[in-house]
Amino acid sequence: MTDVVPEQAPSDYRLLIPRDWFRIDLTQERWRSQLKVFVDKECSGGRTSAEVTRSIWITLRNTAESGVSAGALEFFLRTEVPERATAPASLLVSWPPMPRGMAPAPEEFAEAMTERAGPEAEVKVVDLPAGPAVRLRGESSLDYHVRMPGEAGYLHLAFSLPLSGTEGPMGRLCDAMAHSLRWL
Repeated sequence: MTDVVPEQAPSDYRLLIPRDWFRIDLTQERWRSQLKVFVDKECSGGRTSAEVTRSIWITLRNTAESGVSAGALEFFLRTEVPERATAPASLLVSWPPMPRGMAPAPEEFAEAMTERAGPEAEVKVVDLPAGPAVRLRGESSLDYHVRMPGEAGYLHLAFSLPLSGTEGPMGRLCDAMAHSLRWL
């Protein structure tokens, strides 16, 4: 009888993101200055009040800080309405810490997420090229929890679409980005 060798955990991932999305590397100490560059660029030209600029900065900074404390790796931002400063579309990529082998099966994970998300969210298990995933879709948020090889847990892709919502073209773009995920 031969022992089954478990799959190895990936060393990295590749995700195709359109060029007009601003990338912030949350694994580097300089992420706050990168975020400030984005906010300053989007709110420049005197078209935005200092109060609105500060509000956008605080919201994005708090999102990034919360993400970093939960294993976030990257934060992507895209302005949906170029002529005025509003909350941008975003993607937060996280690998929440989890002991190897302790991640629940996708079906169990989906069941737990259904209880947490409530009746307004659509929760289902989907097959991505990178593997099985739990997909949660709300009105303005789209989450993919993608099972990692080697029982390493789940990679979380958290899309937020505060203006366009998940039903339109931007929601379909986010689905396409999630489907582009590959393990390296």
